[in-house]
Amino acid sequence: MPGSNCSLLSSLLLSGAALLPAATAAPPDTLQQRLAPCLACHQAPDRNDAFFPRIAGKPEGYLYNQLRNFRDGRRQFPMMTYMVDQLPDPYLREIAGWFANQHPPHLPQAPVNATPAQLERGRALVLRGDPARKVPACVACHGQALTGVAPAIPGLVGLPRDYVNAQFGAWRNKVRKAQAPDCMAIVANRLAEEDVAAVSAWLASQPVDDAARPATALPAPLPLACGGVPAQGATP
Repeated sequence: MPGSNCSLLSSLLLSGAALLPAATAAPPDTLQQRLAPCLACHQAPDRNDAFFPRIAGKPEGYLYNQLRNFRDGRRQFPMMTYMVDQLPDPYLREIAGWFANQHPPHLPQAPVNATPAQLERGRALVLRGDPARKVPACVACHGQALTGVAPAIPGLVGLPRDYVNAQFGAWRNKVRKAQAPDCMAIVANRLAEEDVAAVSAWLASQPVDDAARPATALPAPLPLACGGVPAQGATP
């Protein structure tokens, strides 16, 4: 009967509609919601490697600059670009500030496979640089304790050797850039490959103090002008 068929069809449609999922609610626009994907990679309890380095405790200005660099195309890593592509500056600043104030214990450091000669060369470059190649000492910019300098210079202790090597490769190959003048790209291109390996080995072999914090100032002007570190008295 036509009426019965219509009633049956109506019942089926109504029952099917009841099974349809409700409209998905928009995720909350909160700091914790924006931090969730960051924490999954950068604050996992067992992760600190070439792809997902520890960023907790880095100076806020440094983290903010790097988030902007990923968003604006100066640094190339598709996952990071996707995460921050649509985030405005105030959101990036808020994320950077949150991580800068986190200080969880460092993970145990992996053993470093390097010869005594490599470690000594790395130590010399970190502490004294190589004047013949116009390579400044790492401590001249990153602080005497290598824990970074607020607001925009990162610490180097506690970084995995593979991560340091990868970043030097990225600077050399123009995959990682910063605001001009890009001082680290200049340094990376002045160092020989074996020197990069020596620096990364020595840094990765140094003990890490969980209580250490970035310095508040450098005792002298920067040896190179850095676009990401304004007002530091550097010479061009």
